[in-house]
Amino acid sequence: MWLKPEEVLLKNALKLWVTQKSSGYFVLQRRRGHGDSGGRCFTGRLVGALDTVLDSNARVAPFRILLQVPGSPIHSAIACGATDEEINQHWEWLEQNLLHTLSVFDNKDDIVSFVKGKIKALIAEETSSKLAEQEENPEKFREALVKFENRFNFPEAEKLITYYSCCCWKGRVPRQGWLYLSINHLCFYSFFLGKELKLIIPWVDVQKLERTSNIFMTDIIRITTQSKERDFSMFLNIDEAFRIMEQLADVTLRRLLDNEIFELDPGLQDPTQITKRDLEARAQNEYFRAFFRLPKKERLHEVLDCSLWTPFSRCHTAGRMFTSDSYVCFASKEDGCCNVLIPLLEVVTIEKMEDTSLLPNPIIISIKSKTAFQFIELKDRDTLVENLLLRLKQVKASNPALCNSKNKDTQNSHSRCADYQLGRLGVVPSQSNGDENDKNGRHLMNTEALSSTFHHSGMDGLDFRMSREQVKESLWNDHFSEYGRTVCMFRTEKIRKLVAMGIPESLRGKLWLLFSDAITDLHSNPGYYQNLVEVSMGMCCIATEEIERDLHRSLPEHPAFQDEMGIAALRRVLTAYAHRNPKIGYCQVKICKAIKK
Repeated sequence: MWLKPEEVLLKNALKLWVTQKSSGYFVLQRRRGHGDSGGRCFTGRLVGALDTVLDSNARVAPFRILLQVPGSPIHSAIACGATDEEINQHWEWLEQNLLHTLSVFDNKDDIVSFVKGKIKALIAEETSSKLAEQEENPEKFREALVKFENRFNFPEAEKLITYYSCCCWKGRVPRQGWLYLSINHLCFYSFFLGKELKLIIPWVDVQKLERTSNIFMTDIIRITTQSKERDFSMFLNIDEAFRIMEQLADVTLRRLLDNEIFELDPGLQDPTQITKRDLEARAQNEYFRAFFRLPKKERLHEVLDCSLWTPFSRCHTAGRMFTSDSYVCFASKEDGCCNVLIPLLEVVTIEKMEDTSLLPNPIIISIKSKTAFQFIELKDRDTLVENLLLRLKQVKASNPALCNSKNKDTQNSHSRCADYQLGRLGVVPSQSNGDENDKNGRHLMNTEALSSTFHHSGMDGLDFRMSREQVKESLWNDHFSEYGRTVCMFRTEKIRKLVAMGIPESLRGKLWLLFSDAITDLHSNPGYYQNLVEVSMGMCCIATEEIERDLHRSLPEHPAFQDEMGIAALRRVLTAYAHRNPKIGYCQVKICKAIKK
């Protein structure tokens, strides 16, 4: 199996290992005392005896492959095997997929970094394949459905989603039986030693659903209702069962609350049509949107294994491509290594490159900031490119004002709003007409952030804070130079470290727009906020009365909100929000949120 690369010092290890194969950068070794020739000498017999007596076979495999750097005494173990056939399969894979590629590198450190990245990606792929879910057996499901209907006598509309073998704990006594998950209920049935146990828990009664442990089991599912707690344990599929439970409880809650978000899931509005596959697809969609912070209307279409050329590491990074209605996204298999978000509105061309042994099945995605992303190792490349071009055409057709580069004015307006250039791009100013502004001074939009107009005064250490701001700006600018400064930048673990160190005031608003992807919503809905302001200002209701009472007494220590310009800006934001979401309206905490944003 493949191993996470760990350094090995060969100087003291050569007495315990025998080299069987060697290439420019890889060494295949066999442990002395194993195989036909290993036991003929005293050393081989001694090592074999030690392995037997100390039971080190559980910890030391008899075969291994090392990554070697010419001229260095330190090697890295990248694979091990219990048999000669297993280790030779790994060796053949290295010869076929890596050896011919390493010749293009000039630097030895780049070779080591590239190989280690590939090995880590293989480990991640093996782990995910082991956890892959098996397809349901239709015959067994039909048999379970008949038992479910006979045991619980629900109406025909109560649809069974899935079932699991599990234990229900009654105190310290486990009762082995079957767990049935339906649209509206969680049911358990057990018949043990002549005693029958039936449990029916409606999803609407569930107050808490959690993974926890008890004195006997380290991983159980606990369901809390108003009257009782129930613990369920299972040796197989506990992750899948808990995920389905979460989905069913969430769907039930959304139906009860008449949540607006629920309307975006037409496949889940009719309970009788919900299937396990629908729930799993919904969970995958929600994970995708949450991971890349995308709008809730985005639907995931394809998930493909691939590798992306990352200039900052000068190699291809293994990961997965995610494609949706309006985005192409990439996430590396190694957590935190590299993520990329590409809105189709920013895409200029999507092209197939010539297929070679070094670059199998490559495509190039070019964006407006004159950057190109190279993806390789894509299966069914032709279908993928065809689908992407179709969605690109649809996105541009639905946003003609933003994508028509023939109109110079439109192009300039879009560049201010959609180029996502940090350091040169400010928050988009309002393009209101002068006649409209003259009607009511409170409708005037600020052309720059309040933080750049008003500064805290009378505070010690201002020069020190300014110097810290300059240091932060320098660090961020260096990062933009290496990883990109648009919404399509390479997002790595370094971003989190820079955020933890602090975001300079001059970039705070721009980075919030960028990393929350609010900038995409901003230019996808031109004039939306201005229209809300025009409609909401002048209206009188309970929310506006409460807003007016709080405006002049909010944050008295900040100069921006003791000036009519700052107060007017805060009034516009709060009134527009209260008009947009009348069910929520206004509360005092909105002031703090509006100021932070």
